[in-house]
Amino acid sequence: MDDRYGRDVLSQPRRTKPRPVEVAAERDLVVEDAASGFCGAVVGLEKSYAGDLVRLEDRHGRTRVFLMNPGAFLIDGRTVTLVKPRTRGPQKPATTASGSRAAPRTRARTARASRIFVEGVHDATLLERVWGDDLRAEGVVVVSLDGLDNLDAALAEFQPAPHRRAGVLVDHLVAGSKEAHLTAEVGEHVLVCGHPYIDVWEAVKPASVKISAWPRIPRGTDWKTGVCAQLGWGDPRDGWRRVLSGVSSFRDLEVPLLRSVEELIDFVTAAEEAG
Repeated sequence: MDDRYGRDVLSQPRRTKPRPVEVAAERDLVVEDAASGFCGAVVGLEKSYAGDLVRLEDRHGRTRVFLMNPGAFLIDGRTVTLVKPRTRGPQKPATTASGSRAAPRTRARTARASRIFVEGVHDATLLERVWGDDLRAEGVVVVSLDGLDNLDAALAEFQPAPHRRAGVLVDHLVAGSKEAHLTAEVGEHVLVCGHPYIDVWEAVKPASVKISAWPRIPRGTDWKTGVCAQLGWGDPRDGWRRVLSGVSSFRDLEVPLLRSVEELIDFVTAAEEAG
């Protein structure tokens, strides 16, 4: 019989392109973005209006986010599709809020002789929010100075020594600033690290507190009061609650603050190892 709708026997058979293998985007999985060539380990998953995103971190610590499109990634040269890992019920996080690998839960170790001094309670609270697990595991105590003007007196009382080091975290540590002058001569066994932001609030990424940028405040106006007035945040106590609620991990903080805190932790914890 004549099959008007039959397949042309002389035509080439249709070949369907195999679908890329789906791979769960587990933390620390190393993949390459096929379009850009960026290669890094999975450090997080995010959402956007365009779809699910994966955040990759390369060996230099740089991070980028990519849409989890079908066949958008390579593993050992093989095209794959990244998908969200299946939920397996409540699990302990693999890393701490600072990005360090979470150690098995144990009792906090005895406090070290060394200390980290910070300017105020907001600085201390942010360190606890992000590095609290690390600080307890290492036995590092954070002390609030209640103002950098009190640094000399605090160090005189503390009496830094080779195995009793002092790390100092300073806001607005830039050339010519009051802060730079106050920390110019801190003596031996003391390390001063800082960031360029006027206040530790400003070291929180604007997106984390749902603003486009931190406002510029005129000289002579209290910075926190001016920020709260421009953003409609009420008084500084209300503003601080907004800032703190926007910070859950190191990803919410700017790199200069992250770098300084990590350097101070290394400095004070190395004191006992040196002995």
